[in-house]
Amino acid sequence: MDTIAAISTAPAEAAIALIRMSGPEALAIAELLWRGKKSVATLPPRFAAYGSIVEDGAKLDDVLLTTFRGPASYTGEDMVEIACHGGVLVSRRILAALLRRGARSAEPGEFTQRAYMNGKLDLTQAEAVMDLIGAQTELALQAAAEQLEGRLGDRIRILLQQVLEILAHVEAYIDFPDEDISPDVGAALQARMDSAKAEIESLLATASQGRLMREGVRTVIYGAPNVGKSSLLNLLLGFERAIVNARPGTTRDVLEETVNLRGIPIRLMDTAGVRDTEDEIERAGIERTRRALERADLVLHLFDASAPPTDELPTTPGKVLRIINKADLGQHAAWASEEVARISCLQNTGLDALTDAIFSAVTGGAARSEWSVAINARHQSCLEKARAFIVVAQQALEDGLSPEFVAEDLRATMNAIGDVVGRPDTEDVLGVIFASFCIGK
Repeated sequence: MDTIAAISTAPAEAAIALIRMSGPEALAIAELLWRGKKSVATLPPRFAAYGSIVEDGAKLDDVLLTTFRGPASYTGEDMVEIACHGGVLVSRRILAALLRRGARSAEPGEFTQRAYMNGKLDLTQAEAVMDLIGAQTELALQAAAEQLEGRLGDRIRILLQQVLEILAHVEAYIDFPDEDISPDVGAALQARMDSAKAEIESLLATASQGRLMREGVRTVIYGAPNVGKSSLLNLLLGFERAIVNARPGTTRDVLEETVNLRGIPIRLMDTAGVRDTEDEIERAGIERTRRALERADLVLHLFDASAPPTDELPTTPGKVLRIINKADLGQHAAWASEEVARISCLQNTGLDALTDAIFSAVTGGAARSEWSVAINARHQSCLEKARAFIVVAQQALEDGLSPEFVAEDLRATMNAIGDVVGRPDTEDVLGVIFASFCIGK
């Protein structure tokens, strides 16, 4: 591989900027520009040395330079990190000097891709790097950190070994019929495949959690005009985001803000109240409300406490949580026996109970620790294929087909599971995965 270089910190003014370089010529290229008490070659690994970067006799900046010798580095190759002053111009000048001496600009995610190619990370850990950078809440950060440590990868490898042992037994029975190998058939083999399938389904069950942590819970605040939807948005956010007015139809568009609710990002959408209207702009807002409902994970259906409940329910694939507002003004008798959250946006009451209800609706009562392993959409696709193949293998066994058919389906199961952590022939997916990374990571 050639030697790559990039600025790893954000492209903005800061106290410090970091330029990274990795590859077989990293130390030699740095040596050409480095001026310090010791040469780059003699610097101890992981030791930050003070010196200057100089090109053609002109000092570009005073820096701290750190070397990392492969394979004991992030990428598994020789690496150099240069910490300079955080001005945009100075960091670009140092990067340009490195490129003129033989390095090339790194592609997005190329440092992490090299870490994967050199066996420093599996694909689940590589993806966790981006999740760690993009985490919006403590829960998402915790899940990404545990995935980076290899928790998901460990579960996948245990599952792979389980399927491999089943496949090895079946293939041994096929290949060595004269060796008196007892075929693990019938109920015993079905039980082993049931165990593997149960683990696949356990991992698949975390897909929804993973999406919610990474993308946030699409939460639509829905209700008739003037029930307090914008007031509820402001209450949950803790600041005045939406205009509140007693006149019905004030909200004409979908306003979206994200709030951190006990570690889960909640994407709150304040929508136009649904009613019959001749106002063309308001009708457009109501149509956007309907479209938001079609994509909602959770709907906060808001009612006026002084009016009786209606039978109207929003059409949505998500869960619906009913809430009555203006509880301080009195409650209609029909609400007495209803299980609803009761709040007063005006007096700022009932927020804790509402938060409990939202958290319960989103998590289904699961403990925070159960969200520590959460697969993403790519993992989900691989595991769904694996589940389909192992079901076919079980059916082939049940139908009394030749063991060769069972073995072929088990091999396909194993390959699909292997795609989660990355098999040698999964290079076609690498470009898609690492393209989402920032340059310099």
